[in-house]
Amino acid sequence: MNIFRLTGDLSHLAAIIILLLKIWKTRSCAGISGKSQLLFALVFTTRYLDLFTSFISLYNTSMKLIYIACAYATVYLIYMKFKATYDGNHDTFRVEFLVVPVGGLSFLVNHDFSPLEILWTFSIYLESVAILPQLFMISKTGEAETITTHYLFFLGLYRALYLINWIWRYYFEGFFDLIAVVAGVVQTILYCDFFYLYVTKGKNCGASHVLGVKSYL
Repeated sequence: MNIFRLTGDLSHLAAIIILLLKIWKTRSCAGISGKSQLLFALVFTTRYLDLFTSFISLYNTSMKLIYIACAYATVYLIYMKFKATYDGNHDTFRVEFLVVPVGGLSFLVNHDFSPLEILWTFSIYLESVAILPQLFMISKTGEAETITTHYLFFLGLYRALYLINWIWRYYFEGFFDLIAVVAGVVQTILYCDFFYLYVTKGKNCGASHVLGVKSYL
């Protein structure tokens, strides 16, 4: 554990809490991609199966449980409790274009060909692109609420801090995980345009040119 990983974890948690509070307080999930949230729930489910096989620390276990619980709580709010406010007409990204290639890649490129390791690898690859449905939804509507952009900002900050964490660990611990680093770089790149717009254009940083995502997806 180092300051960059701890801050990254807290940024990740802040993003999740911001989103949950936004939905609960406004009683609406307008502008939120349910597909992205389903993908994140899948990410946490496949990554944290080791909860049943190993114990690292109370902090580690607690954060895993919080991430899983919050992910499914968000999905429940979107697809059940506040379903009437969900904008499915704009949340049309073809998630199979993400899940199928990622699933295939996790079988081909992993650290160890075992069920838990393949699922962990799948979660790492999927997390790197899970935000695409949300960014695509913003590109279709041409705008995003301030609270939604804050959510995206903290998610991007979490990933950027984790990249610094990996650099730190490489130089001071000799640890290097190529799969996690490459996936993290891809994920951070996806946020770069958003970061620029967030800083320069405020709450409308979700304008339609974010990522240049095309409507045929």
